[in-house]
Amino acid sequence: MHFVEVEDRVKLYVKDLNPGYEDAVVFIHGWPVNHKMFEYQLNFLPNHNFRCVAIDLRGFGNSDKPWHGYCYNRLADDIRFVIEELNLRNITLVGFSMGGAIAIRYLSRYKKSRVKKLALLSAAAPVFTKREDYPYGKSIEEVNKLILDTYENRPEMISEFGKIFFNTEVTPNFRTWFNGLGLEGENYSTIKTAVSLRDEDLRNDLRNIDVPTGIFHGKKDKVCPYELALEMKKGINNSVLYTFENSGHGIFYDELDEFNKKFTEFLLQD
Repeated sequence: MHFVEVEDRVKLYVKDLNPGYEDAVVFIHGWPVNHKMFEYQLNFLPNHNFRCVAIDLRGFGNSDKPWHGYCYNRLADDIRFVIEELNLRNITLVGFSMGGAIAIRYLSRYKKSRVKKLALLSAAAPVFTKREDYPYGKSIEEVNKLILDTYENRPEMISEFGKIFFNTEVTPNFRTWFNGLGLEGENYSTIKTAVSLRDEDLRNDLRNIDVPTGIFHGKKDKVCPYELALEMKKGINNSVLYTFENSGHGIFYDELDEFNKKFTEFLLQD
């Protein structure tokens, strides 16, 4: 366990498993949860001799929760501070949902910068919301409602959002646990990152990615529709699309064994 200072009076919580190993897998969680969402990968991958580093973004989990700094540029800069502080190398950068968008921005800003591979899991990219020239994703009105609901009744918003997260049936106890991760963040952090999800556009960033990229996406994703994966595949050179026919947004759990198998194979590829 580490706390890494990314700016004055702002520290991020970092879980660091197997620090003695050279190849690092760095996990960036999605909105509005934290690093614990990767529990079922973090208790699996260290057995394959990977160093696993899972970060709580500012405003979420055990990290500090400042009022500012929730645009993708600042969040990507935070990741760079962690990578440099821990002296990570031979990195596979893994981003889920909004974390995938942040990972794309990181590689666009810093090129390879110690990263040898990129894994995008149900990524909220290249654009999360529909535009005049981009008919995919959520409508801006839908995201505005999420923001309003967060202002007015965040527990209810998280509960409703959780209902569309997984395609397979999860137990009530699992759902309670998962929804609770969203309440470990701050209300204003949840709102400000939702604004970034709504407004940021990564289409120009895709062409700057020059590392092998695995795009892992569920065919039944109701948060980041499968069309987003097809757009990422078109925009990222040297990318491979891994389609999970029975997964929704929660690709890391819907088809847990199959996902861990294909994800590990991607990590082990030369």
